[in-house]
Amino acid sequence: MQIAAALQTWILDSARRGCSLEAMAAAMVESGHKAGYARDVLREVLGSGWQPPAGADPPTAPARTRVPDPLEGVSAPYIDTPDRRIAVAATLRVPRVIVFGGVLAPEECEALCELAAPRLQRARTINRDTGSSDEHDQRTSDGMYFTPGETELVARVELRLAALMRWPVENGEGLQILRYRPGGEYQPHFDYFDPADPGSAAHLRAGGNRVASLVIYLRAPLEGGGTLFPDIGFEVAPIVGNAVFFSYDIPSPDSLTLHAGTPVAQGEKWIATKWVRERAYTAPPSG
Repeated sequence: MQIAAALQTWILDSARRGCSLEAMAAAMVESGHKAGYARDVLREVLGSGWQPPAGADPPTAPARTRVPDPLEGVSAPYIDTPDRRIAVAATLRVPRVIVFGGVLAPEECEALCELAAPRLQRARTINRDTGSSDEHDQRTSDGMYFTPGETELVARVELRLAALMRWPVENGEGLQILRYRPGGEYQPHFDYFDPADPGSAAHLRAGGNRVASLVIYLRAPLEGGGTLFPDIGFEVAPIVGNAVFFSYDIPSPDSLTLHAGTPVAQGEKWIATKWVRERAYTAPPSG
């Protein structure tokens, strides 16, 4: 079972204070975890036979973070941004996943691909121990980042996405463009930074944790290349101009936001990814 380091730390700290399994499970359920998941995690970390000393204090429930919700108060099947009406194609409440139609026009998708193409390099993943960006077999794609507001098109798209997500534009990381060739994939992963990982500290200083992701499909492969959420059995097809949004208010697998870019079987998949932070994003850490 994959358990976030922050959650393990909370369980062990609560156990050292003498909290019972029942009290810890109740606190986890109060914070939004499923009851069955809470019991399984506690058994995994502490063992089913663990008992606290007498007179233990109850634990405090793990805190959850405020996250964007583009559909809060929205009843229409679309969202109007300052320059474009965007369709709401599908929604899930737990986890919060929204499929949007027509986030970008086809000509905007092509323009971003053309701007990015000369700057593509092997995509990297964050090393959880050091915080550095390293090449990894888990992620087989080429990518690049635009700096915020780098071009008129980039600035326009960023303002539109901020309006869509109802989150300050300054809280967004630079727009990332990725290209997946045949066989390219991104194996199941989470987008948040686990606060207990040694390599997360520098990233968390750059605006707090990530709280939501938006993946926009710029060029569609002939076969494969969907965005899969394996824990909930949900997959989004890569349709040009469409996007999938998901948020995560706790840096834990119980956010149910484990996701993957499934292997491209034919053609190429190009996407734009926008990650947003709790606070204003300053600059990426070096390394």
